[in-house]
Amino acid sequence: MTNTQTEAKSNAANVVGVAGVPFSEALRTYARIAILSFGGPAGQIAVMHRIFVEEKKWIGETRFLHALNYCMLLPGPEAHELVIYVGWLLHRIRGGVAAGVLFVLPGLVTLGLLSWIYSAFGQIGIVQAAFFGLKAAVLAVVLDAVLRIGRRSLKSNALIGTAAAAFVGIFVFKLPFPLLIAAAAALGFLGSRIDPSWFAPTSHGAAGKASEAPTLIDRIFADGVPEHVRPSMRRFAGVGLIGGAIWLAPLIALLVTAGPNNVFTNVALFNSKMAVVTFGGAYAVLAYMAQQAVEHYHWLKPGEMLIGLGFAETTPGPLICVVQFVGYMAAFRQPGTLAPAFAGTLGGVLAMWSTFVPPFIWIFAGGPYVEAIIGNRSLGGALSAIAAAVVGVILNLAVWFSLHVIFGTLEPVRTIGMQVSLPVLSSVNWRALILSIAAAIAIFRFRIGMIAVLGTSCLAGILCYLASGTT
Repeated sequence: MTNTQTEAKSNAANVVGVAGVPFSEALRTYARIAILSFGGPAGQIAVMHRIFVEEKKWIGETRFLHALNYCMLLPGPEAHELVIYVGWLLHRIRGGVAAGVLFVLPGLVTLGLLSWIYSAFGQIGIVQAAFFGLKAAVLAVVLDAVLRIGRRSLKSNALIGTAAAAFVGIFVFKLPFPLLIAAAAALGFLGSRIDPSWFAPTSHGAAGKASEAPTLIDRIFADGVPEHVRPSMRRFAGVGLIGGAIWLAPLIALLVTAGPNNVFTNVALFNSKMAVVTFGGAYAVLAYMAQQAVEHYHWLKPGEMLIGLGFAETTPGPLICVVQFVGYMAAFRQPGTLAPAFAGTLGGVLAMWSTFVPPFIWIFAGGPYVEAIIGNRSLGGALSAIAAAVVGVILNLAVWFSLHVIFGTLEPVRTIGMQVSLPVLSSVNWRALILSIAAAIAIFRFRIGMIAVLGTSCLAGILCYLASGTT
């Protein structure tokens, strides 16, 4: 074969990818998934399964679940990592980059706009009333996440005990989230060696009925593993070095030019650290973020964290796009010499960069090793234990939100290592309590859609304000 023929073949492969899918068609599909990706990761993964496996038949059921299991092993948002994985599988690195960027882009735009609206108009009575209703409803959404993830993850007494221990550890003793996850992983890894049934991996409910027809990727793998999917230490090191340099460049530049105490440096540092320690999915990220952004850095108030979560729940894109709201508010309130709105925009973009660049590295570097990782029983046990611990951590998040939104006063109790804040019953906000109960009934009893519940709760908050002049 001549050099011209080889180059033409390579160019054709770049256009249609390893499975014969035109790159332009893939781009349209990724954009469609991004627009449809409202709410939490379970719904987003279900959308991907319907489109990738059932509709397009680009990837088979088994390989989809293997990819999902691998993404669950990783720190960060599993839905974002899964779409990067599929894009990488179909069109190599450029496919993964395109899929991951398009998945995040709608959230970047909408969360930036909503953050500006909140910072500019959030203290105006009627707007504040709408946000009040939103906060009350999000409590029910988080509780729903606890139950959904719990039903999927807590399949044995050992897993239930792990979840309970994680809740006590973070709620009562304020143990750091990374420590809880590391302890759960060690427990699952060792426990699965003693008795595999204790921490047996569970299947993921997001995937539906297996596709019977051969898929494009399966046909390609039947003829041989594509070159970019073959393990290579040279590629692994290259992706790690180049990707790490791209990811950490803003943080290093800020440390050198602005110093360690600057708000932008802290936003980049916090989100970069969060990107590597938050195993267990999007809600695990939220739990760690709420603990640190509110209690440690004091960038937001507890109620504002709920507002940011409500924004993320009602806009397309990954749930942890809420980091943009957190970064925006942190920089908006400490703008230095910059205009507050401009500083907030930079802070939000910086938070998104620091959080969403690492998943590309995890997939491009580790993707070729996924089959070997998924087949390891002990690692499967560690993953199951992490998922159980995350249930306890999310329950803590729900309780923490409830205490700060429904009660006006908390009484700290510190004794024998415990650091618990108990509510003062006389400080209950009855409107918040009633709205939260109504939202819970709508979600759990009548199965009303999340966006409809959140929108109705905002309207109810406005009506309460118009009726009484307060929230």
